[in-house]
Order: sequence, then C-alpha cells, then structure tokens
Amino acid sequence: MEITGKIIAALEARGGTSSRTGGTWKSQEFVIETHDNYPRKCVFTVFGEERLQQFNIQVGEEMTVSFDIDAHEWNGRWFNDIRAWKVDRNATAPVAGEAVTPADAPAPPVDAPEEGSADDLPF
Repeated sequence: MEITGKIIAALEARGGTSSRTGGTWKSQEFVIETHDNYPRKCVFTVFGEERLQQFNIQVGEEMTVSFDIDAHEWNGRWFNDIRAWKVDRNATAPVAGEAVTPADAPAPPVDAPEEGSADDLPF
C-alpha cells in the first residue's frame, strides 16, 4: 500500500535489545498528512537502524511511503502496525484547488446536432 503527503512529525527514536535473539533494534515513527480535500494523517514506523539511515526522513518533506499493515494482539487488545519498507521523494503534491485528471481521461461528450441539420448522419 502507499500514501503520499507531507511529513508533519518525527517522533523520538526508540531502541532496545531483543529478548528472543539478544540483538539490538531501533525504530522511529513518523506522521504523514495527505493533500486530499479532507486531509488524513497516518503514523508509520521505520524499523531498523539501516533503514532509518537510508530513508533519512525529515519533517516537511513531500514523499510517497510504501508500507505493509499487520495487526498483533497484546493483553486481549489488538493493535495495527504500519511499517514502511520504501520511501520515494520524487512525489509531487497537487496544489490546493487544482483538479487532478488522468492523461487518458475520456473527452467530454459532444452535443448532438439538432434534428434536420446537415450533420444529421445515420451513423
């Protein structure tokens, strides 16, 4: 899945040691806001120090974030995990009020000629 927008917040990075493997881990959450008529916000996680360095996400950047969604249960409650696996900084945000139309959109319908006119063809 993907979401395009502006990074509006970078939360504090977290880290620790895995109880299962003993290895260290690091993650950070970011908030992105879309440019829709009714903007939406989404918090996503970047997991791993290598990815955090590779993505180097900064507040104020426009980007498209590709992510996976998964859910997990803890103490009888369920939580969603939105984990980014790719970011694209080549995303351009539409200007507010500007209509976005696909290049291959069908042409608007042409008004039919009046009956009895010279252009009244049977096909």
